[in-house]
Amino acid sequence: MFYSINQLVISMIYTNELKYDNGLIQAIAQDRNSKEVLMSAYMNKEALDLTIETGIAHYWSRSRQKLWKKGESSGHIQKVFEIRIDCDKDSILLMIEQEGGACHKGFRSCFYRTIEGDVVGQKVFDPEDVY
Repeated sequence: MFYSINQLVISMIYTNELKYDNGLIQAIAQDRNSKEVLMSAYMNKEALDLTIETGIAHYWSRSRQKLWKKGESSGHIQKVFEIRIDCDKDSILLMIEQEGGACHKGFRSCFYRTIEGDVVGQKVFDPEDVY
């Protein structure tokens, strides 16, 4: 189930056709309106299947070694409107609407700083208030 105003006609690519590396596939979350890249994470097949089924982004936490629904503690969920697969079938692009911030450090995007260390992103919440 995706959040969509229009009905979609899909030539389905099955999740077992994708190229997982050690059971994981890279997933990029991008704002569907502004096109801002919000985060990069990993999914296993179960996370991708749950994302497709619910329309809410689910990921695999490599540090905690468990499945997680984005926003399950913070309330900052990602509503998925479209899932794109790259040409090699080894990464996923989620076109989403982000509620709150995507970054656990409090920024709208996880890509909030430059290589020089300059903060260029917008802080949208205080992590101490959320976690």
